[in-house]
Amino acid sequence: MPVFPLGAHADHDGVRFAVASTSAELVEVCLIDGPAGALTERRFTLPEQTFGVWHGRIDGVRPGQRYGYRVHGPYRPWDGVRANPAKILVDPYARRIVGSVTDLDAARGWLHDPMSGVRSEIDSLGHVPLSVITEPDEPVTRARPDVPWSETVITELHVRGATMLHPFVPVELRGTYLGLAHPAFVDHLKRIGVTAVELLPVMAMADEPSLLARGGTNYWGYATLAFLAPTARYASQPGAEIEEFRAMVAGLHAAGIEVILDIVPNHTAEGGVGGTTLSYRGLDAPAYYSLGGNGHDADITGTGNTLDSGSPTVIRLVCDAMRHWVVNFGVDGFRVDLASVLGRPHAGPFDASSALLTAIATDPILSTVKLIAEPWDATGEGYRVGGFGVAWSEWNGRFRDAARDFWRGRGGIGELASRLTGSSDLYALSGRRPWASINFVTAHDGFTLRDLVSYERKHNEANGEQGRDGTDDNRSQNFGVEGDPAPPGVQCRRAATARALYGTLLLATGTPMVLGGDERWRTQQGNNNAYCLDDETSWIDWTDDDTTRAMTAFAERVAAIRRSSPALHRDTFYRDGEVLWWHPDGRPLAGHDWHDGTLHSLGVQRAEWLLLLHAGPAAIACTLPATGPYTPVLDSTRNDGSPISVRPLPGGTTITLPPRSLILLQDQPR
Repeated sequence: MPVFPLGAHADHDGVRFAVASTSAELVEVCLIDGPAGALTERRFTLPEQTFGVWHGRIDGVRPGQRYGYRVHGPYRPWDGVRANPAKILVDPYARRIVGSVTDLDAARGWLHDPMSGVRSEIDSLGHVPLSVITEPDEPVTRARPDVPWSETVITELHVRGATMLHPFVPVELRGTYLGLAHPAFVDHLKRIGVTAVELLPVMAMADEPSLLARGGTNYWGYATLAFLAPTARYASQPGAEIEEFRAMVAGLHAAGIEVILDIVPNHTAEGGVGGTTLSYRGLDAPAYYSLGGNGHDADITGTGNTLDSGSPTVIRLVCDAMRHWVVNFGVDGFRVDLASVLGRPHAGPFDASSALLTAIATDPILSTVKLIAEPWDATGEGYRVGGFGVAWSEWNGRFRDAARDFWRGRGGIGELASRLTGSSDLYALSGRRPWASINFVTAHDGFTLRDLVSYERKHNEANGEQGRDGTDDNRSQNFGVEGDPAPPGVQCRRAATARALYGTLLLATGTPMVLGGDERWRTQQGNNNAYCLDDETSWIDWTDDDTTRAMTAFAERVAAIRRSSPALHRDTFYRDGEVLWWHPDGRPLAGHDWHDGTLHSLGVQRAEWLLLLHAGPAAIACTLPATGPYTPVLDSTRNDGSPISVRPLPGGTTITLPPRSLILLQDQPR
């Protein structure tokens, strides 16, 4: 009987099961029937073990059947081995998951102390999620949008939060996969120039033990339970998550918009050794997790556990899962959460050529889609911005920090200059292109754009962690008033600075990523880590007023400008002399200017475009270069970005740069 593929695969008269476990002595497939509260169970022993995989076939089983595994074997927590047949386990390769953890004690594999060696005898059936057998996979055959990297504009979105409050999405579709593909929402994406949505995790998830203990929920979804199954949380109809996810991708593709998934192959929802036994820990903890001394998990993710990127079992699971989403759902790429973990086998030193990173980059299917690394983890060793291989683009945290610092008057012009021109210092040496730099100013973990200019410290009390969670390194400003309400003058300065930040992002060389809702002037009231808040704090506010309309109009305008000129979405790095740097005095920047800590203004000339940036708190005079004439195209001090006048300005003209302003001019050939 064939060993692979792993998982439960139905044919015309039964189902073949295969699950990996090198430490098990016996594995049972448990078929579950009956309603909640009155579940029944039929157990079948898998008869064969080959290559560390237990496998067998059960006739008469059909799609829709709920099932799980029970693993018999040693229980030696000090060695990391935690087999416990009282716990029914999710299939790591399940295509569909039902249920949730309803009893934390029942979900734990231990009694009294996780390291005591005493197994919990509480049967977890009825208190934990179950796997569901699905119809055979159907590969997607339609063409994808295949947007070139240099033309890509990404928005980071939460499936639920994007449309929960959208007035023109039908109520029954709000917060769902189908809601994300509704024309009312898609039209908005097209308006602001988006070519790809980067979705926060959509794989089947489970709330972590720490959240379950206090009755919370992981809204963001960085707590994966099954890597091949779409979560049921975002389906409009129970049990329709597979069909609706496929429909969402098809709808977005029809509009020319790509779908990039945030995948979390660095840890699971089970938490640390004191957490739950829902799947991986009970199947074969040493094969799935990096273990430290005495059987404890090595935690380089900050979540309690770390998937071992050096384990063949993990390498196979991650690649199989990613390939499944591309082939059977049609997705266009992945943003890999805490991707440095994938380069640290056994939680050791980082290696850009590690087995898992190499397997992904050289896979004949995965190598054809967009691959984005979050190039850090929860440790100093993991901070690897610019350190990944040629197949990878990266979230460029240095762009974020440089842009934030410059526009609050703290950063020098040298660092910003490198980020504006594609970060060649980070990506050129490895043979990558400017689009390998995923430029961003805000993301899901941190302040929104509005909060970035409204708060100087985090306000995370609603998260229930006494303010201990979330970073304190926000590089933000509040213009003298913490949060809202604020005087009209303060509000104007905040909005103008936010527009300058947004313009910097869209007009820089590289791939821009916008946090969904920033163009709607969304606030989280100063919460910079709203991971557990499934409410108006985290949802995009679709209320229309003058401020939101103006911000959206600005986003639309700057995106159209970027799209209109290849010089503003360049595919190759600049050569010497292709970029000219100007002092506000109208002269080229000299060597000493780059080290002048009092200089908060500069001009960047790329092809026909002259970008002027002034982060100072007072207006200054700025002399245009002697060439020209220059036609104003964008003015961040104006609500919608439209210049006061489009009259061409002769070279050498002295203009006034308002405080914290970004001005874009186009050099008109004589």
